[in-house]
Amino acid sequence: MEKKETFNAWFQCAGGCSGKYALNEIIYRCPNCGGLLEVCHDIEKLKKAHSKEEWKHIFDDRYKRTDWPYGSGVWGKKEIVCPNIANENIVSTYEGGSNLFWAERLGKEIGVNDLWIKQCGNSHTGSFKDLGMTVLVSMVKQMQSEGKHIPAVACASTGDTSASLAAYCAIGSMQAIVFLPRNKVSNAQLIQPLASGALTLSLDTDFDGCMKIVQEICAKNNIYLANSMNSLRIEGQKTVSYEIVQQFEWEVPDTIIIPGGNLGNVAALGKGFLEMEALGIISKRPRIICAQAANANPLYKSYLTGFKDTKPVRAKKTLASAIQIGNPVSINKAIKVLKEFNGIVEQATEDELANASAHGDKTGLYNCPHTGVALAVLFKLVKKDVIKSHERVIVISTAHGLKFTEFKLKYHENRIKNVTPHHANLPIALPAKYDAVLDAINRAIDDK
Repeated sequence: MEKKETFNAWFQCAGGCSGKYALNEIIYRCPNCGGLLEVCHDIEKLKKAHSKEEWKHIFDDRYKRTDWPYGSGVWGKKEIVCPNIANENIVSTYEGGSNLFWAERLGKEIGVNDLWIKQCGNSHTGSFKDLGMTVLVSMVKQMQSEGKHIPAVACASTGDTSASLAAYCAIGSMQAIVFLPRNKVSNAQLIQPLASGALTLSLDTDFDGCMKIVQEICAKNNIYLANSMNSLRIEGQKTVSYEIVQQFEWEVPDTIIIPGGNLGNVAALGKGFLEMEALGIISKRPRIICAQAANANPLYKSYLTGFKDTKPVRAKKTLASAIQIGNPVSINKAIKVLKEFNGIVEQATEDELANASAHGDKTGLYNCPHTGVALAVLFKLVKKDVIKSHERVIVISTAHGLKFTEFKLKYHENRIKNVTPHHANLPIALPAKYDAVLDAINRAIDDK
């Protein structure tokens, strides 16, 4: 029987400035220094309420069950995510609980005996964004129930954030507004906010340009900002770290590789592990590796200087469109995490990420190009002997491959500039004759 406790969380400056701000206050940056805020929890009260073993039991007992809203992978950790929201105001699709895929065949092929893929794209809208969006949209519903006038919720997006915001707003009967860079998202991503009824604005700019405009629109019109500079998003996304450990019977893996664009996921997973450590649930930390596309690599360039020089870059076009970000909003949070987790930043070229994604697909993954960036970095670091064969390695897969069929088709048809498709596989056109079919089958089997 669970104890009925009242917990609290608040916004606080991630850079250490004094001051606390209520989660139902519309605020994204520290009023003193302009830095990002983070959500803080009363860890001591949480520790006094339950022992580490009791917390494990509570989380396990709720996991993927039907007791609303605790069967959600996010809301099953409500006390350490966002206890300030009443259950009746939670907008959830029972997100989380995604498959931890044992990539046994791929691991054997590259020389890693214990390789796993956390398939965060197996979610309602097909990406990890749902984990954070449930918290943010639920807080908007909470504020509306308290009488606050919020006419709409808006985001800049390269595809996945807009899909998630639009769906959760549709469920919660809210107006979503999404700002997309024109001709820079896949059709599968574009149709998602349209289908959910979002006001979709296609701007002649890149993600960074969309981000600049959406911040101004939100600030001047009381529209709530849903991008990851809003640290409520981070609270949902950090549950990936809780869930990974939970899926391994509360054991911590050795290494986690995360694709990095706006860098909220790096900050989020680090935050989750630090909180579990503070609660006594875990006693060691994994190494965190951030994987960036070489065409959008501000964190990688900063890493080469020991994080002494941190500057935005002009992001070039990349197949990993969701991380085509040259001025990541969470870069300082990510750097802080990497310093605390023996972190590494590595990059992948377009050729490397496309072939890594296809290699993963050939072993049954069907992954997105952003996961391809993480896989390419994994392959590189294994070859360099930075990642050892005995390590338990987790690759964070951020979106479902079905969103990127155009990319995959172009790869197999050898229609991607500067990419040599080493794993191309196309249908064989044949006459409808037994001998021709059998001959093709035999040749294919012999080639193996």
